[in-house]
Amino acid sequence: MKPNELKQIVKEKYGQIANQSKQKNATSCCGTSGCCSTTDYTVFSDSYDQVQGYHADADLGLGCGLPTQYAGIEAGHHVLDLGSGAGNDCFVARSIVGETGKVTGLDFTDEMLKKAVENRDKLGYTNVEFVKGDIEEMPLPDSSVDVIVSNCVLNLVPDKVKAFSEIHRVLRAGGHFCVSDVVIKGDLPEKILHDSEMYAGCVAGAVYWDEYIGIIKDRGFTDIKIHTSKSIEIPDDILTFYLNGEELRQFRQSGTGLYSITVSAYK
Repeated sequence: MKPNELKQIVKEKYGQIANQSKQKNATSCCGTSGCCSTTDYTVFSDSYDQVQGYHADADLGLGCGLPTQYAGIEAGHHVLDLGSGAGNDCFVARSIVGETGKVTGLDFTDEMLKKAVENRDKLGYTNVEFVKGDIEEMPLPDSSVDVIVSNCVLNLVPDKVKAFSEIHRVLRAGGHFCVSDVVIKGDLPEKILHDSEMYAGCVAGAVYWDEYIGIIKDRGFTDIKIHTSKSIEIPDDILTFYLNGEELRQFRQSGTGLYSITVSAYK
């Protein structure tokens, strides 16, 4: 599929997800319903229950880490959250930057933006804004933010070189990003790599671990640090949508792995 077709799939899926419960989202592949309909488990998301600034209404269970915990956010910072969804990480960041800082959430899904604005208005925050836009072409000025965070979103972006180029552009000199994302080690079966449901579910959009870090280096970032890595097990009842018995056996023996990682780097 072409990049625009993939983006449309993600936009449609996450438009549906915006109106689902956290429980439904957390028991499926990043919220999609087509590939994980029978398994009751959390595939990716970490618990925010003990995180300062957490508001349950903004948590749709779509993350794969806690990037704000490692982002070095300080009072007065301008923080940008890429793929901000219902505003979960924005509100956590707001609790750190305080009244003197600012938080911007960027998303391209109308339903998510609507939900985020509703949540913000309930909380009464005046220094949190939500902007509609594409991560590959952010509608933001050069060198305008101190810290960028993102949670299980960049793997959904077709052109990750463009995404990290844009991250570099909008960061101020000396600024940094901290993102949680999904990466691959080994060879993921072609049937999964190219399936639209698994793309929208955070799996097929992932790239290889070394490639991911290589893109960050090539965009000019320094002091790259991986804070956490967690193996993600795809249960058999998901894989059997794509693989027959022998293919599943070979996959399990191949050593291929999906990982959620939280990585930071400086401009």
